Amino acid sequence: MATQAIPEELLRVREQIDRIDQGLVLLLANRFALTQRVGELKAEFGLEALDPERESRKLAEIRSLCDKHAVNPDLVADILARVMAEVVRNHQAIKARQTDV
Repeated sequence: MATQAIPEELLRVREQIDRIDQGLVLLLANRFALTQRVGELKAEFGLEALDPERESRKLAEIRSLCDKHAVNPDLVADILARVMAEVVRNHQAIKARQTDV
């Protein structure tokens, strides 16, 4: 079976997607760096790792933004909820380390 040549436009679009994917990873890395500091501050001031009101408000804002840009809000809210759950786990670990000291 002969291999078909991949159209140049398809290759260019895929390269753009690859750059966006790399950017998403960098954005997540930056977000986690910032939330690390938030966790440290929460531990320092004796605040809870989870802020349900902020989390709920944030997910509502994201859903609204998705609606404006024709992006599936359930998908993005699910992704962000998973990111926020990871952040809460990190905050709990930070608090545990500070109470062990």
